Amino acid sequence: MELASSPSVSKPAPPAPHTNWLMRRDASDWLFAFAVVVGTGIAVFRYGYLMDGYDVAILILHAPLLIAAGWAWRPFRLFVTIVAMLALFSIWLYQGNLARAELTFFLKYLISSQSAITWMSVFFFTATGAYWLGFASRSDFAERTGSAMTWIAVIMGTTGLFVRWHESYLIGSGSGHIPISNLYEALILFILATALLYLFYEGRYGTRKLGAFVLPIVSVAIIFMLWYSKGGAYQIQSLPAALQTYWKKIHVPANFIGYGGFAIAAMAGIAYLLSLRGKLADRLPEPRMLEDVMYRAIAIGFAFFTIATILGALWAAEAWGSYWQWDPKETWALIVWINYAVWLHMRLTRSLRGEMLAWWAVVGLFIVTFAFVGVNMFLSGLHSYGTPADPASG
Repeated sequence: MELASSPSVSKPAPPAPHTNWLMRRDASDWLFAFAVVVGTGIAVFRYGYLMDGYDVAILILHAPLLIAAGWAWRPFRLFVTIVAMLALFSIWLYQGNLARAELTFFLKYLISSQSAITWMSVFFFTATGAYWLGFASRSDFAERTGSAMTWIAVIMGTTGLFVRWHESYLIGSGSGHIPISNLYEALILFILATALLYLFYEGRYGTRKLGAFVLPIVSVAIIFMLWYSKGGAYQIQSLPAALQTYWKKIHVPANFIGYGGFAIAAMAGIAYLLSLRGKLADRLPEPRMLEDVMYRAIAIGFAFFTIATILGALWAAEAWGSYWQWDPKETWALIVWINYAVWLHMRLTRSLRGEMLAWWAVVGLFIVTFAFVGVNMFLSGLHSYGTPADPASG
C-alpha cells in the first residue's frame, strides 16, 4: 500500500534553488488539484441547498488548503481520494433512507458511521501493538505493519465522520450538522488529528520509532471514547441553538489539530527523557531529532490553537455579546495558550533546550487533557449546553 510505504530513511534531494514553486508541480500535482476543484464544485451543486453563504465559503476555502496539503505531502492525496470514494459509496448505498444501515451488507459491517469508527478502533489497537512489537524486537516489518494499520485506521475514522455527517441529515428535517458537536465526536476528531500529524512526522523524519510512543495516546483516547459511548453518547444528537453556527465548523477542527500537536510533543518529550538517561537509547531516534519534533509539533499546535482561540472569542461575541466571560472552558483555554506561548518564547528567544523543555512538554499534556476532557465532565459553565458535550472549545 503506497500510504504505508511513504516513510523512508532516504529523503529526496531538495529542489533546485530559484525555481518557481508552481513550476515544480508535476502532472500528478495538477491532476490532484483538478480533482479537488471538481469535487468542491459537485459538492456545492449537489448539497448547496443545505448550505448558507458561510458554509459555501468555508467549503470553497478548504479546496486550496487540501490542494496545498496534497502538494506538500504526497501520501495525503491517496488518503483524501480513498476517503472520498468510501464516503460517496456509503452515501449512495443509503439512498436517502437511514434504515438501510441495517439492511445493506457494506453499511452494516463496514462503512456506516458506527461500523467505520469501530474498524478505526480495531486498526488503531492493532497498530499500537505492531509499533510496540517493532520497537521491542527491532523489527522493521512490524513497524511497517503499524504504519499501514495507522493509515487504514485514519481512513476508516475519517470516512466514519463524513458518513455520520450525512446520517444526521437522514434522521429528520433540521437535524443535519457537522459531526464535531459532542464529546464523543470530539474524541474521534482528536484521535484522527493526532494520528495524521504523527504520520506526517513519520514521513518527514523517516523513522517509525515514535509510533510506540504516540499510538498509545491514541489507544487511550479510543478506550475513553468507548467507555464514554456506553450510555448512548455515540448516537447522533440534535444541536442546541448555540452550536448551530458556522463558527463551530472552523473553530473546533483548529482546536483539535492544536491538541494533536501538543500530544505528539509530549510523547516526543518522553522519548527524549528516556534517551537522555540511556534507557532504550539505541532503539530511539537521536535526541536532536526528538527535540526538533517537540518544537515543530508545539509550533504547529500553538498556531492552530491560537486561531481556534481567536475564532472562539468571535463566536462568543456573537452568541453571548462578549468576547470573553471567564467561563471555565475559556479560562483553561487561556491557560493552555499561555503555557505553550511561554514554552515557545523560552525556546526561541532564550535558546532553552534539553531536559527542562521535554518535561514541560510532558506536563503540558496533562494541562491539555484537563482543558479538553476534565472541564467538560467536571465543571459547568456557558460551554456546557446542558450536557458534557461541547468541545467548542477548548
